[in-house]
Amino acid sequence: MTGPVARIDLDAMRHNLFRVRELAIGCPVVVAIKANAYGHGLIESAQALVDADAYGVARVEEGLRLRREGISKTIIILEGFSSQAELRLCQGRGFELVIHDLSQITQLENYFKSARTPPELHGHPLLVLWLKVDSGMHRIGIAPEESSDAIAKLRQLPNVKLVGMLTHMANADDRNSDYTTRQLQRFEPCIDTDLQVSIANSACLLNWPQTRVGWVRPGIMLYGASPFSDTTAADEGLQAVMTLRTHLIAVRELKKGDAVGYGSAWRCPEDMRIGVAAIGYGDGYPRHAPNGTPVLVDGKRVALAGRVSMDMITIDLRNVAQARVGSSVVLWGEGLPVEEVAAAAGTISYELFCRLTARVKFRYEGKDLLNHL
Repeated sequence: MTGPVARIDLDAMRHNLFRVRELAIGCPVVVAIKANAYGHGLIESAQALVDADAYGVARVEEGLRLRREGISKTIIILEGFSSQAELRLCQGRGFELVIHDLSQITQLENYFKSARTPPELHGHPLLVLWLKVDSGMHRIGIAPEESSDAIAKLRQLPNVKLVGMLTHMANADDRNSDYTTRQLQRFEPCIDTDLQVSIANSACLLNWPQTRVGWVRPGIMLYGASPFSDTTAADEGLQAVMTLRTHLIAVRELKKGDAVGYGSAWRCPEDMRIGVAAIGYGDGYPRHAPNGTPVLVDGKRVALAGRVSMDMITIDLRNVAQARVGSSVVLWGEGLPVEEVAAAAGTISYELFCRLTARVKFRYEGKDLLNHL
C-alpha cells in the first residue's frame, strides 16, 4: 500500500485520560469525542475511553450513532437540540442536552404543551438538561444576567431535570491573558449551588487549576496534542495518539535551478535529490503548508520543497542519502510533533486531525484492543 495510513495508538489515548485524572483529582470526566473524535474515529475512541464518566458530542446525530453502536454511557449533547424533531429523537436515549439559547426554552415549552407523555415516563424526567452561560466567549450561551430566569423557567417544565451549568473559556490557551480569570468572575455569581458545574477544557486543565471543579471536559489533550502554541504534547505529559505515515513513490535526481511542482515555486539550490510522497490535499494534508514544513523520511528530519498537490508532496532529500522508493514518510506523530507541523502550516493541530479524508486508512493499535473493539 503506497497511500497514507493514520496509526491510532489507543494505549496513548488511555494514558492521556489518566493524565486528565491526575490533574483533576476526584472530578468526573466527560471526554469530548465530537467531530469523529477530533478525526480519530468516533466509535473506536469511545470504546478506548470507556473509563470516562460521560461522552461529549456536538450534535444529536453523533449521539445517535453512538447508541446505534450499542454504547450506553451518558452522552452530553453540547449544542443541544435545534428542532422539535430532534427533541423527539432524544427521548429515552440517555442524552443530556445543553440549553444555550432562550429560543430552546421556548421550543421546550411548546413541545410539552403539544407532546403526550408516555404513561411509563410519568414521574421520570423525559429530558435531562444543562444550562450554558456565556461568560465571555460570545459564541453560544445564555447571558449571565438572564441565567437565573432561564433556570427558573426550566425548573417549571414537566418531565425535565436540570442537572448542571457550564461555560466555555475563550482564551485559556493563552497563558499570559487574564481573560480566563475575568470569565470566571462573570460565571461564578451565576452558579446555582443545587446544580453541577463544568468549566475546564484541555487548556484549563493544564494551566488554570482554579477551573478544575465539577465536571471537566478534555478534548485535544486526549488525542496527544498541546492546546498551547509554545509546548508540545510531551511537554504536557501527554502521548501522541495519531501518527500519519506514507511512503516515497519516486526519487528524482535534479540539477541546480530545476523547478519543482506547480507554479515552479521552489528551485533546487544545487544538484540534489527530490522525493515524491503519496499524500496531498486530497487526503487532507494542508495545501497551504509552505516550503520548509518538516517531514520525516526514514526517521530523519527533512522538509517540503514545492507546493502540495492533490495526491503528492515533494521533499528535499539532501539530508537522507539512503532514501529510496518505499522509504517511510511521517507527516506528524511519532518523532515529529503535530504542533510543529501545524505551526509551520499556519494552523492548529485540531484542524490537521479533523481534515483527514476517507482516502486515509486508519489502523488502531493498543494492547487491550480486542477487549474494546
